[in-house]
Amino acid sequence: MTEPLDSVLLIGFGGPTPGCCRRYGDCPGEAYCYVENIVGGRPDGAERIREVAGHYKHFGGFSPFSASSQKQAGALETCLAAAGAPMLVYVGFRFWTPYLREALAEMARRGLRRALGVVLAPHRAKISWEAYQGAARAARGEAGEGAPGVEFLETGWFDHPSFIEAIAGGVRRAAGRMAPGRFEKARLIFTAHSIPVSMAKVSPYEDEFRRTAAAAAKALGVGRYDTGFQSSPDVPPGTWLGPDVTEVVRKAAAEGAEDVLLAPIGFICDHVEVLYDLDEETRGVAGEAGMGYHRAPTVGTHPSFIAMLRDLVLARAAGKIA
Repeated sequence: MTEPLDSVLLIGFGGPTPGCCRRYGDCPGEAYCYVENIVGGRPDGAERIREVAGHYKHFGGFSPFSASSQKQAGALETCLAAAGAPMLVYVGFRFWTPYLREALAEMARRGLRRALGVVLAPHRAKISWEAYQGAARAARGEAGEGAPGVEFLETGWFDHPSFIEAIAGGVRRAAGRMAPGRFEKARLIFTAHSIPVSMAKVSPYEDEFRRTAAAAAKALGVGRYDTGFQSSPDVPPGTWLGPDVTEVVRKAAAEGAEDVLLAPIGFICDHVEVLYDLDEETRGVAGEAGMGYHRAPTVGTHPSFIAMLRDLVLARAAGKIA
């Protein structure tokens, strides 16, 4: 008889937190080592590592990603318990501690046997869902024989009504901070992380992103909106999905918009690619164009988002979805 699910493993990218990894005798900073984990040690990546690591200096050298993910895990654990289906919820990252192997080792120490892995990315691409699942499988081998078996939530949730409501709620919150009448005249721009065009051609990533944006706009009753991609590396045009969000902002200004309101729907918690790439770089572009800049929060621990995760976990546990 198959053992019941007894735990959830939220699988994410990770972000630098205080605590030297001791990779170097003269510590270059946690952010440097974190970005190096992502880029790798190839010689042509050194400049990119220094550039991206520099973004973290605006936030004390660290990222709120880990703390935000832990809050999501705690909220989901509380929500599952309230539903009469208590499960322990862990977070494991690909590129920083707690690494997936660390999370699985701790789960083994707790005697957990069967975990549901949930990728913390709304839009599917090889670089997200497939790579995250592969990392979790590899980490289970590293964690040892006692590590729980990990199966994965395969059902997509990019257009789940509760996810859309959480997005819409964030936009409404941002709009509520604007002066009366400004939101109705503002340009709403939905964003997601850019990926290589070659990868986009063989994944549903771009289509799912645009369908999320359309559903959120419909929920908000907004007839006109734009979409843009962000956070691509500085590479020749055409190799990564576009248009870049900064281009979209400039176009909105040229068309007479006085304000832009950005909604980063490709991210589920605030971290440096939101706090820097949008709130620093894109805000600067909007300011240069004489526009007001406003941003909706990511879904974070919005009750609708956490309720969606609960419902998906329970449906998967009951064998109702893949």
